[in-house]
Amino acid sequence: MNADDLVDLVRVYNPKTNTDLIRRAYEFGAAMHDGQLRHSGEPYFTHPVAVAAILTEQRLDDATLITALLHDTIEDTKASYGTVAENFGEEVARLVDGVTKLTNLQLSSAETKQAENFRKLFMAMSKDLRVILVKLADRLHNMRTIKSMRAEKQVQKARETMDIYAPLAGRMGMQWMREELEDLSFKVLNPEGRSSIMRRFLKLQQDSGDVIQRITKDMIKELDKAGIDAEIRGRAKKPYSIWRKMQEKDQSFSRLSDIYGFRLLTNCEEDCYRALGTIHQRWRAVPGRFKDYISQPKSNGYRSIHTTVLGRDGKRVEVQIRTMKMHEVAESGVAAHWSYRDGQREENSFAVDPAQWISQLTEQFGEDEDHEGFLEAVKLEMYSDQVFCFSPKGDVIKLPRGATPIDFAYAIHTRIGAACVGAKVDHMRVPLWTRLKNGQSVEIIIAEGQQPQATWLDIATTGKAKSAIRRALREQDRDRFIKLGRELARSAFGNVRKRVTEKVLDTAARTLRIPSGDEVLARLGSSELTGREVVQAVYPELTPPEGEKIERSRAVIGLKPGQGFDRAPCCQPLPGERIVGITFRGKSPVVHAIDCARMAEYEDQTERWIDLRWHEGSHPAVYTATLDVTIGNDSGVLGRICTSIGETGANISDLIFLDRKPDFYRLLIYVELRDAAHLHTVTRVLEAENEVATIERYRDTSTSEPDGTQSGNT
Repeated sequence: MNADDLVDLVRVYNPKTNTDLIRRAYEFGAAMHDGQLRHSGEPYFTHPVAVAAILTEQRLDDATLITALLHDTIEDTKASYGTVAENFGEEVARLVDGVTKLTNLQLSSAETKQAENFRKLFMAMSKDLRVILVKLADRLHNMRTIKSMRAEKQVQKARETMDIYAPLAGRMGMQWMREELEDLSFKVLNPEGRSSIMRRFLKLQQDSGDVIQRITKDMIKELDKAGIDAEIRGRAKKPYSIWRKMQEKDQSFSRLSDIYGFRLLTNCEEDCYRALGTIHQRWRAVPGRFKDYISQPKSNGYRSIHTTVLGRDGKRVEVQIRTMKMHEVAESGVAAHWSYRDGQREENSFAVDPAQWISQLTEQFGEDEDHEGFLEAVKLEMYSDQVFCFSPKGDVIKLPRGATPIDFAYAIHTRIGAACVGAKVDHMRVPLWTRLKNGQSVEIIIAEGQQPQATWLDIATTGKAKSAIRRALREQDRDRFIKLGRELARSAFGNVRKRVTEKVLDTAARTLRIPSGDEVLARLGSSELTGREVVQAVYPELTPPEGEKIERSRAVIGLKPGQGFDRAPCCQPLPGERIVGITFRGKSPVVHAIDCARMAEYEDQTERWIDLRWHEGSHPAVYTATLDVTIGNDSGVLGRICTSIGETGANISDLIFLDRKPDFYRLLIYVELRDAAHLHTVTRVLEAENEVATIERYRDTSTSEPDGTQSGNT
């Protein structure tokens, strides 16, 4: 497809499109991707063009189409955000950047990171939903052409599509895209199952003839009699949809009846209900299979009447009835907000404001909820259909299928949910685990002093309810867990002859990246942490590491054979730190830390620099580092500090007092260490001591070289 072909597709619904800008975007994208090929061997730019063409079917605006043409330029070509913004405006650049970030998210990962990336996905959607529209079209074209990928890559992409993108398309109201994404994924993940469905379906058509045409004629005849003008569209369900029904109902294909669906598109809402009456008069309705999404629309704007009737030969037939305007939203979902017709943004009264939709979708997910909780909540919302129940005041509460009175209570308010002790459904007292149905009236019975129960987690189905229950349970148990955790901590630290103080706990919290010492105790008491983990966070090396020690003569790599070295006294580099050597005539090279302030003196003498590095492995504790420490002036303090240092496997070679005050001493402690990690351990141990006010590494930049340097052999 060339630029003119694409422009012609846009002009069909938007004669006022900026054709020059679209052509320039086409040429820019083609130039950026020049020479790049897809796995199939086709020029890579055929993919962005195909994505743009898919979006024209949704009659989307110029900015979205240009984003589709350029959506891989920032990631895969030399183009930058600034280049795109300069040529096509800030709006397009922002959208392209958003699609690029979505592409880099690993949503199919089984790791914890999947949950964090899912939150990022929804954050990107909340900024501009067109980003996800481009990404969905991108995924659809990739799935249509997936055969050119490696087999294992096909399975990965198909699973990700089935788990994430197909349900997301459905939640956005783009049901046609959901069905196609599911079926394309099904073809990869279970080719034998799909082929089996197709073979059986062809056999059914041969045996029963063209059922769709016969039922369509019957419906037209009945609607004509009633004077109702309607367009009827019949279709067989997709193979994956049939397969899913077989799995859900545990039925064979031969027993599955509702594999045909029909849509009746009328001119007005009144005709929808007239058509419903006509259909029910002619064919018997199947109980429990009626849904009125016109009077109670879905949050994504979807409106339609759903019913199932017994057609010819007792076969079940699903019928959807809606107006043409409703159908446009049903096809495009939330994307209908950007649809154009005759050069103008289409005014469709049923289209949902995307900002309002994404707000409704995410409002129940608290910002303080952990990533895993967020992922669970979002998936629950995405994969669920809805039921509509009424409060005693007549308010309509939308809930996912399978919801219980607990979910209803939390949907009204978290306070109501927490205080729930019972429920009445249609004025009858029912257990809290009762599954609610469409149209039921629900009354929540509350009591002061009631608190959420742990069993409610198994009863609730909505993300909002589960999140609120978890938070409440954590608060209820917190005091008990802290008390238990303190006893466990006292025992664990006692085993290594250490005391549990608030400073020790705060140090453990920082190391473990936990908000506070109390939270450490709470997690210890709830078995989320072990006593050993907490002790290791503060005192990770109570005994020297085992294994062969690296001799001092070969501690540094990069020297000439037999050549020694001196450690610079100014920075006192330790194994594990980045280093550089400075040569002196007739003397051994002096080793400095790469960030040493003295290195500025040799900026113009690069010929004296030697590229060095420490030998990796276990070094002996012979490398001196100096600590500047301020401690409390109290009986036994210095002795306890020296003991703590010794317990880490370090040796104190000297002490120099710099300042003596009535309350505090400031002193330099010369400590012989193995490496930088050993220094970190000693520092952390001292930070945990109540009597230590400050501690930092001391570096003396006034020392001259090479005289007075500390030899690497001492």
